[in-house]
Amino acid sequence: MPPIMTERRVRVRFAPSPTGALHIGGVRTALYNYLFAKKNGGDFLLRIEDTDQGRFVPGAEEYIIESLKWLGIIADEGIGFGDGPYAPYRQSERKPIYREYVMRLIDEGNAYYAFDTPEELDAMRERLKASNVDAKYDAITRSTMKNSITLAEDEVKRLLDSGAHYVIRLKLPRKEEVKLFDEIRGWVSVNTSQMDDKVLFKSDGMPTYHLANVVDDYLMKITHVIRGEEWLPSAPLHVLLYRYLGWEDVMPKFAHLPLLLKPEGNGKLSKRDGDRLGFPVFPIQWQDPTTNEISSGYREAGYLPEAVVNLLAFLGWNPGTSQEIFSMQQLVDAFTIDRVSKHGAKFDQNKAKWFNQQYVRHTSDNILAVELKKDVEKNGLTFSDAYIEKATSLIKEKISFVKELWSMGNYFFINPSQYDEAVITKRWNEKSPAVLNSLIENLSSLSEFTSANIEEQYNLALTKNEVAGKDFLQLLRVCLSGVAGGPPIFEMCELFGKENTILRLQNALNTIKK
Repeated sequence: MPPIMTERRVRVRFAPSPTGALHIGGVRTALYNYLFAKKNGGDFLLRIEDTDQGRFVPGAEEYIIESLKWLGIIADEGIGFGDGPYAPYRQSERKPIYREYVMRLIDEGNAYYAFDTPEELDAMRERLKASNVDAKYDAITRSTMKNSITLAEDEVKRLLDSGAHYVIRLKLPRKEEVKLFDEIRGWVSVNTSQMDDKVLFKSDGMPTYHLANVVDDYLMKITHVIRGEEWLPSAPLHVLLYRYLGWEDVMPKFAHLPLLLKPEGNGKLSKRDGDRLGFPVFPIQWQDPTTNEISSGYREAGYLPEAVVNLLAFLGWNPGTSQEIFSMQQLVDAFTIDRVSKHGAKFDQNKAKWFNQQYVRHTSDNILAVELKKDVEKNGLTFSDAYIEKATSLIKEKISFVKELWSMGNYFFINPSQYDEAVITKRWNEKSPAVLNSLIENLSSLSEFTSANIEEQYNLALTKNEVAGKDFLQLLRVCLSGVAGGPPIFEMCELFGKENTILRLQNALNTIKK
């Protein structure tokens, strides 16, 4: 699909609240915004929506920035990425801006002051529930409450002058059909009789999300709002705000992304699901500043950032081809909103591991060898860089995580002293010692210790002792490495070298007693 042609430059934003760790569902939202912007030659910005100061969590903002940078989702402007022409990008620093627009709504009769106490609001809700009526503050119930619609003008002025607590609510029409086109879901229509007069502004000078995001999107020239499905019910309200503020002609296009669903059953993927099933739901590790509870992250679990990006891209989107492995640039080139599903995407931990495995395999040996060398040296061992790099190339085909290079391949550096009991029990028989002795004798005579020559001598040993290769190969692997699985045996032997290969076979003969 060619880039979207509009009169304005494409501009999108990721606007999280700093209320804790960034869920991978939020990361996916950021990723789709980034891909859309880059595909269409536009801008991607990061805005921090911290209007709810009561839920602010220290360190959360820094965590969001670090997570995006680790994943390579780099904003063109915004908090942590450099100010652009629309700074500040933190809503708590934009308080004076919002007052101007909420007062416009008041002056034009599209919003009103509400002075109801929490007790009065609770009483209203209980009264409506008792009458089997939806408990909401709307075009009907506001006529019975304490607000600038029901109070005399001088009483409203007196309350405001006295510093009385108030909120400013949007004044919705009683029955009006509000329509909007969603780029993923098509036409959405909601009647205002099903909505309530949302709070737009609080007496502490802070706007709610509804007002702040509309004002900021307008002022920052946002052309497309790509956000989670949970915001779809609020979209008609935002459409009305654009109308009442006179901005309908520049209202952004909306696209509400499907939920990330738990692997089993129904419902949104949660941290509890990750804890229960043993996988992270956060991009990087998070420590709660209040409880000190530590939640695992994909980075610390050993995932490569490119694999996480590739995984998240496919949770709700597909390219329409059989290709699954995409670089970030390939994702940019392939991404279109019309291929985003409106149905929730189930998280698959096995698929997550598969993606990481593919990226580990495609990472160059010399880069991975640097990580393996750290473990080799940590264990007080000394091997040449060439040996470590060759071992890396053999091990990496069998692992899913970089940290498994050592845990699953330490036998390249430490001769085994224990052997897989299940294989020994199944494969060892009265002919096994004779085959091993024949193989040791054959290998001792080799002048060129190559995998091809080693395999040839192995087959000669089998023929001499009238043993089938398929019955002995796994036993040979265990004698050499101690474990039942691994890379090609004869390439392993070539790397071990002639002397060490023979030593390993002799040790196995001396250790395994039947």
